[in-house]
Amino acid sequence: MMMKKVLVGLVLLLALAFGGYQLVAVLSYGGTTYYTKVTTGGERISPQDDKGRHYTDYRYHLTGYDEKGHSRMLDFNANKARPLKQGAYLKLVYNTKKKALRAGKPWTASTSRSAP
Repeated sequence: MMMKKVLVGLVLLLALAFGGYQLVAVLSYGGTTYYTKVTTGGERISPQDDKGRHYTDYRYHLTGYDEKGHSRMLDFNANKARPLKQGAYLKLVYNTKKKALRAGKPWTASTSRSAP
């Protein structure tokens, strides 16, 4: 009987820990989702890493739209050595606390969403 109580307590503890982790993830990384279409080749930039090495990246300034159709100018880097494919659709999440964008799951115009 004691082993059963310990097992139930352990399962509850793991469930609470997982729920807390999910809450932190939503608060830290969640935000408003915007959809945009790559319409330019981006601006080629050559930033420096912490060790002084240069690398190639591309900066974009594109208009994104939220679920309600409100627009916002999105400034972000592609973090790739080549430009993003023109005509590609992107899903970006803007975190108001961190004032940062992160890429969401990719999507295409052929899914249930209409193009922005």
